[in-house]
Amino acid sequence: MLQPSIAKNDKEAKWLIGIFSVVVFTAVVILGRVKLDLGLNFDVHIFAKANAFINATIAVLLVAALIVVKQKQYLLHKRLMFTALILSVIFLLSYIAHHLLAGEARFGDTDHDGIVSDMEKAAVGSVRTVYFIILSTHIFLAAIILPFILFTAYRALTGEYPQHKKLAKITWPLWLYVAITGPVVYWMISPYYS
Repeated sequence: MLQPSIAKNDKEAKWLIGIFSVVVFTAVVILGRVKLDLGLNFDVHIFAKANAFINATIAVLLVAALIVVKQKQYLLHKRLMFTALILSVIFLLSYIAHHLLAGEARFGDTDHDGIVSDMEKAAVGSVRTVYFIILSTHIFLAAIILPFILFTAYRALTGEYPQHKKLAKITWPLWLYVAITGPVVYWMISPYYS
């Protein structure tokens, strides 16, 4: 096992993780309702493509980190997980930029008028339901996963490996699900970007 990287201070960690998680959640919710019309001369959906790529990369890193930790390659595990955390921050910034600049796309809106007519709904059929199931579970888990990720990382950084492992058994599959469903959601909604 690795030596602790930071000193244990649960009270401070709980406050910092709690405040950070609430601020991030609030910023995403508020900024997700705002659209800036800046007349940019590039396709703002490049951010959505980047988000899908980042999420797919995070999924690969999570699987690789699980494999190497089972091989007791703890330093490599730490580096892979730290990279996944950094990419998650970059994802968050790109996600906010995309929603600020592109607004919201509606699944099935083939004429890009912002309204999904009955004819458009009929054209996509039950795929629309599948999309909304994947999207809603993705959004819900993405909204709640951040404090779990941060507490899991905190337990590792303080060298509390039994607690880290216990939390990781919950955090890892949820984070992996969010990372995998992100590109799936992008792939399904991207034809409806205007």
